Amino acid sequence: MGELLRPQDLKKIAEDMDMAKAREGLDSMKKREEQESALRDAFMHREVHPEAAERVNAAVRRAAANGLNDVQVFTFPASYCNDGGRRINNAEADWPSSLEGFAKRAYEYYEKELRPLGYKVQVRVLSFPGGMIGEIGLFLRW
Repeated sequence: MGELLRPQDLKKIAEDMDMAKAREGLDSMKKREEQESALRDAFMHREVHPEAAERVNAAVRRAAANGLNDVQVFTFPASYCNDGGRRINNAEADWPSSLEGFAKRAYEYYEKELRPLGYKVQVRVLSFPGGMIGEIGLFLRW
C-alpha cells in the first residue's frame, strides 16, 4: 500500500500547475508579440510590387465588371499610423501625412500613377475594438 499524500504535497502540486499555466501564458504572449512585431516590420519595409500596374488593372477591371466603383486595396492596424489613425478617423485634410511604411509608399504610388488618371483614394476606419481605432482600409475609387 502506498503512502498517503500530505496537504503540503497537494499544495505543491497545485503551485506547480499554476506555475506551468503562467509559463505557458507568458510563452504564448511572447510568441504573439514576436509575430505582431514581425508583421509590423514586414509592413514597414514592404515596397510597392513591380507589377503594381497590372495588379491594379486586374482588380479594378474585376470590380467594374461586378458593378462596383471602388476596391479595397489593403488594410492595416491604425497603430501603424504615426498618430494611431486619429487624422484618418477625423477625416482631416492632412491624413496622408500620418501614413508610415507600405501605406505611405502605396499612397505615393497613387499620387504619382493613379491620381493623374482620375482615380481617387479613400481611407476608412473599419473597426473600433474596445472603442479604440482598430483597422484602417485603403480604397481605390473611380
